[in-house]
Amino acid sequence: MNAYKTYWKLFFLMLIVCFTILGFYGKEVYRHAPPIPKHVVTASGEKLFTEEDILNGQLSWQSTGGQQLGSILGHGAYQAPDWTADWLHRELIAWQSDYAQEEFGLPYAELSVVQRAQVDAMLKQEYRTNTYNEATQTLTVSIRRAAAMAKTESYYKSLFSDDPELQSTRESYAMQEGVLQDPERRDSLGKFFFWTAWSASTLRPDSNVTYTNNWPHEPLIDNVPSGSNIFWSIASIIILLIGVGALVWYWAFKKSEEGEIPAPESDPLDGFTATSSQKALWKYVFTIVGLFVAQIILGCILAHYTVEGQDFYGIPLSEWLPYSLVRTWHIQTALFWIATAFLAAGLFLAPIINGGKDPKYQTLGVNVLWSALLIVVVGSMTGEALAIHQVFDLDWSFYLGTQGYEYTDLGRIWQIALLIGLVLWLGLMLRAIVPALKQSNDRSLLVLFTGAATAIGLFYGAGLFYGAKTNLTIMEYWRWWVVHLWVEGFFEVFATVAIAFIFTRFGLISQKMATRASIASATIFLLGGIPGTFHHLYFSGTPVSIMAIGACFSALEVVPLVLIGLEAKENWSRQHQIAWMQRYRWPIMFFTGVAFWNLVGAGIFGFLINPPISLFYVQGLNLTPVHAHAATFGVYGLLSLGLVLFILRRLKPDGEWIDGVIKFSFWAMNIGLSLMILLSLLPIGILQAWTSINEGFWVARSEEFMNTDLIEGLRWMRIVGDGIFLVGTLAFAYFVIGVARGRLIRN
Repeated sequence: MNAYKTYWKLFFLMLIVCFTILGFYGKEVYRHAPPIPKHVVTASGEKLFTEEDILNGQLSWQSTGGQQLGSILGHGAYQAPDWTADWLHRELIAWQSDYAQEEFGLPYAELSVVQRAQVDAMLKQEYRTNTYNEATQTLTVSIRRAAAMAKTESYYKSLFSDDPELQSTRESYAMQEGVLQDPERRDSLGKFFFWTAWSASTLRPDSNVTYTNNWPHEPLIDNVPSGSNIFWSIASIIILLIGVGALVWYWAFKKSEEGEIPAPESDPLDGFTATSSQKALWKYVFTIVGLFVAQIILGCILAHYTVEGQDFYGIPLSEWLPYSLVRTWHIQTALFWIATAFLAAGLFLAPIINGGKDPKYQTLGVNVLWSALLIVVVGSMTGEALAIHQVFDLDWSFYLGTQGYEYTDLGRIWQIALLIGLVLWLGLMLRAIVPALKQSNDRSLLVLFTGAATAIGLFYGAGLFYGAKTNLTIMEYWRWWVVHLWVEGFFEVFATVAIAFIFTRFGLISQKMATRASIASATIFLLGGIPGTFHHLYFSGTPVSIMAIGACFSALEVVPLVLIGLEAKENWSRQHQIAWMQRYRWPIMFFTGVAFWNLVGAGIFGFLINPPISLFYVQGLNLTPVHAHAATFGVYGLLSLGLVLFILRRLKPDGEWIDGVIKFSFWAMNIGLSLMILLSLLPIGILQAWTSINEGFWVARSEEFMNTDLIEGLRWMRIVGDGIFLVGTLAFAYFVIGVARGRLIRN
């Protein structure tokens, strides 16, 4: 490892510095999270509700699907309103109306300019003044505000029931009838919504911003971007330009340290006969394809709910598959099939690393792991359905049903079971890697591969550091460890090293070049990615320091993507290096697609919403799923499918693929994804952003705005891209089955 000493020093220094930052400022998240009052009382001493009521409301919200039905603090689904912003605006309007009637005997709309100014000034003073007493842990509200809260709560009790007066609203929000059938759950739900709205409108002690850094944009109480927001947005752009300039400068003066090595005359992997554990991966391949198809069908149903609300082309599907359940399954199946593809790729490479041999009982371990994953998939999805249909009590809903948080939706028991499965996978990997580490003279690439595998096996456990009633701000901190660090961080490193390992085994790049490139790539990516986790937490009840760290470091995530075209060119050219590489044309094409979407989805669309000033206005609007779809499928989806094709090629090594179907599938999925974004998601997101900037965040998510003819038309346009994508997905499944059965192989 001495040949890479400098690279390793920089890598470990980066890890130490970045995790120190993540840990230190994580402590700040705990210290500065919005307090949950023990008691909420009126100025006259009347007790309204308690901390227990708020936390039970949080559990009730989780049981409905949580972030899969509307959003809270900007995180969640994009169909129904953001409940924080919606509650806040409705309560402000109720207070405004009551004050106008009590002081002037007129509706607010009929007041003079001077009278309106008085109402507006008193409204702002009422809501931005912090009346929480830390010593007694009591929040005191005025009698007038208590009345406004009661009116707002009454609306939500009706909305989450089956009240016929709000049926059309539920349909617009794609909410099923009787979301919360238990009156006690509806009663506590409002207390939780109120608490999030209070934290979004009340100034922090000794500060000129709210607990949520003035999010959401609400002109009625001057919730506008703070000076810190603008300052750190500018700083992030400057850091991005410096990083890009430095990288381009370095690349321009970089001299190749070694020329191209001659490619071998035949496929080096032909010297390896598929082992028993590798052959056992067929079931993984079919599981991945099945979950992929299911996920895309669920996505099509989900998209249609945005235009028809409760029905699917006239069928009252929401009675059995409500929007929140379909969205939960859509996201969970994506996570399952992508993660399974990575696990399968690791298990396939393990015997190759071990010199073409299976460790003892490796096949048994592979089969046990598959069974465990299947149990988690079926069990968690069943639990989510039962919870959202309100079968469980609140405690069991969290443990067996749904946690209500995006990407970590599955109940806590299933979450623990999945972690156990990941640890089992890690054990299977280490059994093959450790002997190779002992025998290899150049171990650095294997060490990095081992480290990435270990991180995948263990970092999912960060999702266990919060409970059912954990403060929402603290929960978000740990949830993004899973979503950002586990998925976007270490999966990326694992994929980079796995592909480098594949090409070194092909003999197309040298061990030295692959090792240096992999360590350097991991260092640059994680430098921005680890502290960059905080860019998800700007407005989740965290202090300004989180915004500063998140803005500056996450800007660096874009830097390595600037040269992504070179990666695409290298991947593309490898299929032409020697004749036998044509057998791997389609895995390489999928890897090339990953490079493109890395730049567009993760880079361009990611930075579009990344600076604090941008995210202030568009968090929770359709520009977010533009980035999410382009990056999740475009990067991790195509990469996973490419790995599946590589495994397929090696499990069926003889003959040539009849590739018309896979060619059609590749282009259909990429064109479908592009049209989904360009014809629907992006224009809706731009219109929402304009409205949010000019009128307020709540307007951009309101029933009135989302039901305009223009938005409805753009939603219907999504069927074009979705339809093409679905056909491409089915073509991929057909191709895999055809190759497996030998029908699409030419001997």
